[in-house]
Amino acid sequence: MTTTDSGGNIWMVGDLQGCCSPLQALLTHPDIADDPGTHFWFAGDLINRGPDSLGTLRRVMALGDRATTVLGNHDLHFLAIAAGIKKPGKSDTIHDILDAPDSQELITWLRHRPLAHYEQGHLLVHAGVLPAWSVEKTLMLAEEIESALQGPDWKNMLERMYGNEPTYWDDKLRGDERLRVIVNALTRMRMCTADGHMEFSHKEAPVASPHLMPWFDVPGRVAQQDTIVFGHWSTLGLMLRPDAICLDTGCIWGRELTAVRMSDHKVVQVACKQYQSPGRH
Repeated sequence: MTTTDSGGNIWMVGDLQGCCSPLQALLTHPDIADDPGTHFWFAGDLINRGPDSLGTLRRVMALGDRATTVLGNHDLHFLAIAAGIKKPGKSDTIHDILDAPDSQELITWLRHRPLAHYEQGHLLVHAGVLPAWSVEKTLMLAEEIESALQGPDWKNMLERMYGNEPTYWDDKLRGDERLRVIVNALTRMRMCTADGHMEFSHKEAPVASPHLMPWFDVPGRVAQQDTIVFGHWSTLGLMLRPDAICLDTGCIWGRELTAVRMSDHKVVQVACKQYQSPGRH
């Protein structure tokens, strides 16, 4: 968790998922001044499913302090595989990182990424913010997970994060239940019930329903004064609202990789080759 002011232009970038060529095209786009004063925010899911997870990770790391990235569910999934907790799935493309001679250094770098970052009225997370959370509370809860992930017992933390329950926040939550709610909200959430309970089965575009809605449309949501920037929802696609910006425009599915300039919400997009079937969200 950090709340510093980067200075200069900040370009907020959607899910990369191992698509290094579109990333390079975006960073060298004529509308994006890739100079020492330009900073980049990445909305998580840097790796997995695309053709070059290692190259993508190295390219972001090479930006140094100019890059801020939050962890997404695919990044955590990779860390769980690296920890020996999970086995790679059929669509996973992270073997190049695991086989790299400096894989431990790469794993350590990922472990030390935040789950939330706030700056200039914009809060960056991968998936969303529970309706009951303020910006300050989100940053505080994210820091709980960050501390555990960066500590010596990080593998145990990853093992305990799996599961869909509980689906709602309660300040009395402790232990594994508290951990799961925080991780699920920040890295997996899309839809909620009207009373703010997370619902994980719906992965398509939002549907009109009085009982189920996008997390950012739940009535009475606390963090409405700032702009929450997120990815994770390719079927939602680019969304620009004063209180919420979705950056995931389905690069991995053959659509676009999107960057939005923070100062004026100017949009830059580059076309992407299709690396995964749209039916495999």
